[in-house]
Amino acid sequence: MKIVKHSGSIVDFNREKLKSSLLKSGANKIIVDEVLKTIESQIFEGISTKQIYKLAFALLKKASNSHAARYNLRAAIQMLGPAGFFFEKYIARLFISEGFLAQTNLFLSGKCVVHEVDIAIMKNNTIEMVECKFHAGKDANSDVKIPMYILSRFNDLKDRKHLIYTKNDFISGCWIVTNNRFTSDAILFAKCSGLKLLSWDYPDSNSLRRKIDDQQLYPITCLTTLSLAEKDKLLVLDIILAREIIDNIEILEKIGLSPTRIKNVLKEAAQLCNYI
Repeated sequence: MKIVKHSGSIVDFNREKLKSSLLKSGANKIIVDEVLKTIESQIFEGISTKQIYKLAFALLKKASNSHAARYNLRAAIQMLGPAGFFFEKYIARLFISEGFLAQTNLFLSGKCVVHEVDIAIMKNNTIEMVECKFHAGKDANSDVKIPMYILSRFNDLKDRKHLIYTKNDFISGCWIVTNNRFTSDAILFAKCSGLKLLSWDYPDSNSLRRKIDDQQLYPITCLTTLSLAEKDKLLVLDIILAREIIDNIEILEKIGLSPTRIKNVLKEAAQLCNYI
């Protein structure tokens, strides 16, 4: 059976790929098999991947809000836009969870010009800059022009003293992080130039997706028991991760949730963040 991807390309329906993504939601094999059976009974020639995703999401939500939230992860990260400001804060949280210090939105003077740096991280007295490339669309990739451009900025900054954590800080490394993917040329160029890359699926053993699941760093936008407006309010209040509300009833009261809804939101967040 042929299905239509978001990009408009036509591909064969891949049952095993869908099954794999459903299992990553934390749903057990029985639930996944039931969801697959229902989907296969309702799909038709030319159905879009977006329609299949919506159906799978709805079926998982019937079984468990947290399964649906985890299945919704990539879309939830795209909700940290549209400009990517909250994505930068989210990535800073990710590095902090790994033992780094992190500062966001810095203006640093290079040899030639002033640069706006998304994140500066420090660990073991080593300071690196992190540039975030956020894509609102699922199919947009970061090509080789991205690391080429960022390398030139890093080179302008790296041999200068900066006021970041102390008065005499030097930037000795550079990361590029995207919520989507890097092209093969971008990866080759970065390897050759000593830049570090992190994307949804790269590197294989420690990708953004893997880091999120391993460390339970699910964004607040994952939660299915919150409306879009409520998620936006929490982001503005600097609540970026789902686990940041688990012991914070006051913040949910502040955005106007009733006691019953607070109970449901906290339950979903706890189930989502306790899953391994």
